[in-house]
Amino acid sequence: MLSYPAAIPLSNHTLVHLADLIRAERTRPRSRWRRLEPGRQALLVLAHLRNGDTHARLAVGSGISHSTARRYIREAVDLLAGSAEDLRAAGERAARLAYAVLDGTLVPIDRVADQKPYFSGKHRRHGVNVQILADPAGRLVWASPALPGAVHDPTAARAHGLIDMLTTNDVTAFADKAYQGAGGTVRTPFKRHATRQRLSRDQNAVNRAHARIRALGERAVSLLKGRKILLKLRCCPRRATAIVVLHHIETCRQPR
Repeated sequence: MLSYPAAIPLSNHTLVHLADLIRAERTRPRSRWRRLEPGRQALLVLAHLRNGDTHARLAVGSGISHSTARRYIREAVDLLAGSAEDLRAAGERAARLAYAVLDGTLVPIDRVADQKPYFSGKHRRHGVNVQILADPAGRLVWASPALPGAVHDPTAARAHGLIDMLTTNDVTAFADKAYQGAGGTVRTPFKRHATRQRLSRDQNAVNRAHARIRALGERAVSLLKGRKILLKLRCCPRRATAIVVLHHIETCRQPR
């Protein structure tokens, strides 16, 4: 059996954070003994989530059985998904902002057996839909759990209760044309339809101002799309929520 060195494009901060979650879980009553220490288990899990290494390869490299590797990964994924910030806490932070930027993005995935729900007609590819809330400086305020890529942005925002949260906290959110009709405090640009005349000069001016307001806030979306951690998921799409949590850990290291 040959072995070779490899790298995971994540920071040590993320490794320590996940190891701390695992260590805390092991202190709970009736927690079963594990062969790997928390740091090694965290490294194994990150290699699977980010690099797409298989259970079999990780098991051989760590000197454990295939079933043990699968159990370690499932345990850590559940811990990551459970540590995701709830919408209420995000609403409290958003209420202190001058305004927020709402947008959605498609995180590409490999094809799966039940691929139809994950196919986005807009992007013509398979993926999961993630809703993003950012502040005016482009810092990530909240990232939603992942939904199948076929779900449209306004539908996803309503499903997460995002629009109701923004309205309840009286937070003005600027969004693109895809969110027209969302209601509440969500503001969208004017959109020209086939049966409508061209936009007036004033409407075009409003759209330009709207785009300038959203420009800086969309930095969070570009980071989410550009970070290698979410370049393409090579694991089960149901684990995408845990991947989004990892991204949040990577990009929000400093306290606000």
